[in-house]
Amino acid sequence: MKKYLVYFLITSIPALGLAQDADKAKALLDEVYDKVKAYENIEVDFKYSLENTEANINQETRGNVTLEGDKYLLNYLGAIQLYDGQKVYTVVPENEEVTIEDQSDEENTITPSRMLTFYKKGHTYSWDILQNVQGRKIQFVKLVPIDTNSTIESILLGIDAETKHIFRLIETGANGTKTTITVNSFKTNQPLSKTLFTFDENKYKEEGYYIIRN
Repeated sequence: MKKYLVYFLITSIPALGLAQDADKAKALLDEVYDKVKAYENIEVDFKYSLENTEANINQETRGNVTLEGDKYLLNYLGAIQLYDGQKVYTVVPENEEVTIEDQSDEENTITPSRMLTFYKKGHTYSWDILQNVQGRKIQFVKLVPIDTNSTIESILLGIDAETKHIFRLIETGANGTKTTITVNSFKTNQPLSKTLFTFDENKYKEEGYYIIRN
């Protein structure tokens, strides 16, 4: 009887620790979500890097995004993407093209407006390492997709322990590709133009852009 009791304690205590670990990680993510949702708007400048050693890929660029509710304006890789709450407009100056389409409902599509909610379902959580980054304490939380066929192996979210803002996102793909987004600046409740999230189709037509409707 004593042997079985010892075995039960040995196996159940780590499991209990993992459960508490997951609850702690989920609680921190919820805290980040609640805090950010209280802002009227957010402006973020970020650094984006893509790395795949086997394919000899190492790219780095910068971008910025402004969010207000579900609406967003994203400048990234020389293109502009605007979501006005109904349609997504992707402007590619290099090709002089504008693509207009409905917002994708695919759960695997992480858009700027879903960056704070995608974690809420479809993932397991765990408490990861605490790092000191230039004097800031960054607590990482690891998310692993429940779907074994997911193209994503894991996601690490680095959260500033003091501000409760996301500082870094590291996504590792099943093919070994690592995507890292690091926040350089995070501004809230900024004065925004009333037309910031309004798409002016006539403007682009006059400039000779080709309009594609999907």
